[in-house]
Amino acid sequence: MPDRPKGPLRRGWTTGACATAAASAAYGALLTGRFTDPVTVALPGGERPAFALAQEALGRGWARAGVVKDAGDDPDVTHGALVIATVRPSAAGAGVTFRAGEGVGTVTLPGLPLPPGEPAINPAPRAMMCTAIARIAARHGAAGDVEIEISIPEGARIARKTWNPRLGIVGGLSILGTTGIVVPYSCSAWIHSIQRGVDVARAGGLAHIAGCTGSTSERTVRALFDLPEIAMIDMGDFAGGLLKYARRHPVPRLTVGGGFAKICKLAEGRMDLHSKRGAVDWAWLATVLAEAGATPEALAAAQRANTANQVLERARADGIPLADLVSARARAFAQQTVGPATAVDIVIVDRAGAVVGRADG
Repeated sequence: MPDRPKGPLRRGWTTGACATAAASAAYGALLTGRFTDPVTVALPGGERPAFALAQEALGRGWARAGVVKDAGDDPDVTHGALVIATVRPSAAGAGVTFRAGEGVGTVTLPGLPLPPGEPAINPAPRAMMCTAIARIAARHGAAGDVEIEISIPEGARIARKTWNPRLGIVGGLSILGTTGIVVPYSCSAWIHSIQRGVDVARAGGLAHIAGCTGSTSERTVRALFDLPEIAMIDMGDFAGGLLKYARRHPVPRLTVGGGFAKICKLAEGRMDLHSKRGAVDWAWLATVLAEAGATPEALAAAQRANTANQVLERARADGIPLADLVSARARAFAQQTVGPATAVDIVIVDRAGAVVGRADG
């Protein structure tokens, strides 16, 4: 994730909020023949933001409106995407139904909040749109029986930068957001993806999943255990997000993989492994070395080191299995965090992807 900019950060709006605004404008035009621009929507928390329309079109039996997503200062891959809603009347008593248009995905695997075959429009955005349609229908004495098709041009391309392919969401993006608001750098979307990844793996009956800090460790761990793609959880720096969720939703076996410095932080008892949240504790690392019988010269060098990998290379030269010792401590902390229902393994890899330390549960 890019570094957080300094100063106050501007909030943004979720794809769910944008879809609700677009659907509201389109339905209003379907009933009245004109578009409200800007269109105001009510969010679950009571906020009432106004959205400018970037697209509007009206035909016989349909209306379409589009809103450009503004994610504020959050580094969201969907920032600037055009979210389009096309609204059509449906059969009496049908209520509100949803379709996936261009660039919006379809669920194909169990374990997500929606069953396979459904458009990837999450329950909270669906509820927001249903509420908005009901309010507009009540104002105009209409029944509110409509089909809403959500599309995002370029959504299929953007989705390749997200977890959707791994989660079995094919064809495009998901329409997300529980509050309608994007809080910059809250990391909620990443942690949400971690949780959905665990859900999909569990629903698929997998007995072994793996959370890794990056692509190099992921490739190594996947090959080491011959795991399928849906077993791989892109944990990033959010070890706590994975371990805490796995405690509530256990799997028989969980492997955590990463580079030496990040696994050192896990071994220290940290849940967030990002470099901005602090460097490796050199005094702690020296203690591990001392317990392994390192010489005073090696301990002094560890205290002066610029990087954790420098300490590791010196330990390897001295015949000290430092990465294995760190792995064991990391495994103990992770095991305590995740609880007894899941057996934890730790794998440390170097920059080339070679395994340099390991602790099996």
